[in-house]
Amino acid sequence: MTRKKRKLPIAKVILFALFIMIAGAAGVFLQILSQLPDIETIESYLPSETTLILSSDGKTLARLHREENRQVVSLSQISPYMQRAVISTEDPSFYRHHGFDLYGIFRATVKNLAYGRVVEGGSTITQQLARNLFLNRRKTMIRKLAEILIAMQIERKYTKEEILELYLNQIYLGHNAYGIESAARLYFNKTAAELDLAESAMLAGLIRGPELYSPYRNFKGAKLRQIFVLNKLLEHKLVDERDAKIAAIKTLDFSPKNLKRFGETAPYFISYILGELIKEYGEETVYHSGLRVYTTLDTKMQAAAEAVITKFVSEEGERYKFSQAALVSLDPRTGYIKAMVGGVDFYESKFNRATQAKRQPGSSFKPFVYTAAMEQGISPGEIILDSPTTFEVFPNEWNPEGTWTPNNFDKKFHGAVTLRHALEKSLNIPAIKILERVGIHQAIATAKKMGITSHIEPGLAIPLGVSDVTLLEMTSAYGVFANSGIRVEPTAITKILNRDGVILYKHNIKEKRVLDTNIAAVMVDMMKGVLTRGTGVRGRISRPAAAKTGTTEEFRDAWFMGFVPQLVTGIWVGNDDNTSMDGIAEVGVCPRIWKEYNKIVLADEPIINFPRPEGLVKVKICTVSKKLVNDYCPSKYQKWVTLWKRDVPKSSCDVHKPGDNLYEFEIDESGEIKENPEVWD
Repeated sequence: MTRKKRKLPIAKVILFALFIMIAGAAGVFLQILSQLPDIETIESYLPSETTLILSSDGKTLARLHREENRQVVSLSQISPYMQRAVISTEDPSFYRHHGFDLYGIFRATVKNLAYGRVVEGGSTITQQLARNLFLNRRKTMIRKLAEILIAMQIERKYTKEEILELYLNQIYLGHNAYGIESAARLYFNKTAAELDLAESAMLAGLIRGPELYSPYRNFKGAKLRQIFVLNKLLEHKLVDERDAKIAAIKTLDFSPKNLKRFGETAPYFISYILGELIKEYGEETVYHSGLRVYTTLDTKMQAAAEAVITKFVSEEGERYKFSQAALVSLDPRTGYIKAMVGGVDFYESKFNRATQAKRQPGSSFKPFVYTAAMEQGISPGEIILDSPTTFEVFPNEWNPEGTWTPNNFDKKFHGAVTLRHALEKSLNIPAIKILERVGIHQAIATAKKMGITSHIEPGLAIPLGVSDVTLLEMTSAYGVFANSGIRVEPTAITKILNRDGVILYKHNIKEKRVLDTNIAAVMVDMMKGVLTRGTGVRGRISRPAAAKTGTTEEFRDAWFMGFVPQLVTGIWVGNDDNTSMDGIAEVGVCPRIWKEYNKIVLADEPIINFPRPEGLVKVKICTVSKKLVNDYCPSKYQKWVTLWKRDVPKSSCDVHKPGDNLYEFEIDESGEIKENPEVWD
């Protein structure tokens, strides 16, 4: 008798299979649950946030970021239109569900089956936030389940308002803009709070495809998405029909000007700032922590500086054979850098000729030597002979004889001149002779204490500006003259705040007296003449001002350092390859750049007088005897000079006698008096 096989009832098979499925699902669920991140970390979550560089007049100069350009704002700082547009489009049941929407999932499932692939996720705003914060974007069932579980936890922990705020600061909206605030500034150049209905609908439409629907790239697609959002708002009764129609036809300005490059305003200044910030805080903090950096830059002055530099290089560069120029303008009373132009085009050359380029300053260095002379009690009216002179210098392989016979800029010699006249006309021989009297190391010490930080090579050529310096340090050093002898270090940053508004750094103006007030006043008085009758006459403006020009050997560099009591501005023109310019660039271009810039930036500034020098006496002397003139000194040798009281001659000229005023005397190259018998008329 054979035994029949017993068949398991079909119900048991189904039950067993169901058990296996439930057990498997439970295992997967427990595995996912065990690997879920701790949502408590949201409380300490700090998204990467853009660092803002701000001008002294409150304008944003630059946004510094790497992967994510984001500026975090509170929900109260986001337009209600924007909030409604996002909710109606992305999650209409946002305020009713607890993290996930069963109907939304069902709808997405049907759509995915119809298309045969995953085309819609059915994710709520909370799920999208969970994915953005904790998960990858791969469309798998396991990730979807994890997304729902995290969303449910987020909903239990946070309010709807907190979730919406996190979401709106997290979403990506194209062109490296993360969050609504950055997107509002990028597309409409306004804050998220200022967005109207049309703008909000446009931005909400970008969420599904930021790069695909960017109005900069696909305006038609962006417009269709905007209409879609407006219809969603109508469907859910979040706007009325009239407002929706007005928004649909409103013209929106998507000018590419909003797609600003790094430091569109003052890029050389921003680059200078960036270097200082990274040195102090490191790249991670600068690019990701949302610092607020308040600077000294005045945007009106900066605009004027950039416009003037661009104009002169483009219009006169070819004529005078120069291709680059730089400008630094600062307030000598505070050290605040108000404008900086480091070259003609930052995007062609990021090399900053205002702070990085070290060039010879030429005769613009002479005032430091003359200052040392004034400190030693030498009078501005001191007579010195401008004649061919051979100086003994230290022998080297280029000059084995150890002699040096310099020349003047104009290749001429001018005989007996005062120090004041020599400075006004930028004569070389008197400057070198006065350096010999003052002492090389004393002149260097004077320049150093006034702000020259670069190495100065000791030698008789110091007055000719043969040691390389930067435009910034020269401008700052001239600020001592403008500020009555007080040195204030130049600065570009006044304050730095972190993302929470806590002050990380606040600049304190530190003053240091480096020159006697009267010495500074005397030097200013001497340099006024550079503008009124000297080499800088083309830079004369209708207010008290002082200046000094400078040029280097073979006309490779041209400088102009000019100032009024509240503003000192340095200008350099030349060529990066160090080729020569037309020789008259020093007096033909630089003073006019300075003049045009100052006419703009000082237009609304009060006229301030420099302090008058004290202790000087104006007397008429004979340049031959260097004593007070007598009745017989020929007018050619009579000169008004300013002397310290102690230097006023006690006696009159003892060289000229009755009848001498009928004849002309000359001084030969050796300094001896040579009579010309021709009648002097």
